[in-house]
Amino acid sequence: MAQMNMKEAIRDAMRVELKRDPNVVVFGEDVGHVGGVFRATEGLQKEFGDERVFDTPLAESAIGGMAVGLGVTGFRPVAEIQFVGFIYEALDQMCVQAARLRYRSGGRYNAPIVFRTPFGGGVKAAELHTDSLEGLMIQTPGIKVVIPSNPYDAKGLLISAIRDNDPVFFMEHLNLYHAFRDEVPEDDYTVELGKANVVREGKDVTILAYGLMVHTAMKAAAELEKEGVQAEVIDLRTLMPLDIDTIVESVKKTNRVIVVQEAQKTSGVAAEVIAQINEKAILHLEAPVLRIAGPDTVYPFAQIEDQWLPNPARIIAGVNKVLNF
Repeated sequence: MAQMNMKEAIRDAMRVELKRDPNVVVFGEDVGHVGGVFRATEGLQKEFGDERVFDTPLAESAIGGMAVGLGVTGFRPVAEIQFVGFIYEALDQMCVQAARLRYRSGGRYNAPIVFRTPFGGGVKAAELHTDSLEGLMIQTPGIKVVIPSNPYDAKGLLISAIRDNDPVFFMEHLNLYHAFRDEVPEDDYTVELGKANVVREGKDVTILAYGLMVHTAMKAAAELEKEGVQAEVIDLRTLMPLDIDTIVESVKKTNRVIVVQEAQKTSGVAAEVIAQINEKAILHLEAPVLRIAGPDTVYPFAQIEDQWLPNPARIIAGVNKVLNF
């Protein structure tokens, strides 16, 4: 075991797969000699050479198109989109080409591609750097969406994503890159895609979250415990496919649910989670499922983002509302 922060765990996952499989290649803007804007790929080009880890032009459509071409011809590309707000230029390659490849070829071809991208607020970054765009991706059949909340999961999930035969959109929260260190195995291991994780047991209310919001939910749960409320916190980890079975089991136990997302409220992950809970477990609910989310506005400038982002106080208020329904 080694102590790693999330950035180091992500880098170690790529190192493991570059060593294991000669068909794995890593590319993107400044990922080579510089090691990426956040140094997530630092040292990989020196270790594996510039034919395995290399820079691309500042053109996300070219990054996406090259990833599709490499995936079709037997490689396993790990393509970095430097910031999540830059994916718009690559959406055709990601959502039309990569996501549909296996279907439109009748299973003849696969797109074993990982699109890595940083996202998330609370770091006072520039416009288009901190949006949460996972809602765009979960509506696209054929592409998996993964958001880790800690270093251990980040490494295991990324290894699983690289080995997956379908495209995976792998989102890394900026505020978690250096937030804390965790025990992470230095060797090869995987965390299964499509499986949520119960990070805190409870009996009174279920709080569903992912990414940085898992830690925000845990802070809220700690405060609620002082009031005698035992909140169960579930880290969704994979948003597509969603582990609805784990969610339903928790709903049957607690009968009340809060869904927390950093993204704007309308038409996001929380809305889909609530819809599936209503379809599969509505008779177990004692109160409507509530969303704690960002408001339906453009992501704000840095001066006011702390007021925009969900916080423990808002989660606690939501929990009290469903408990008192």
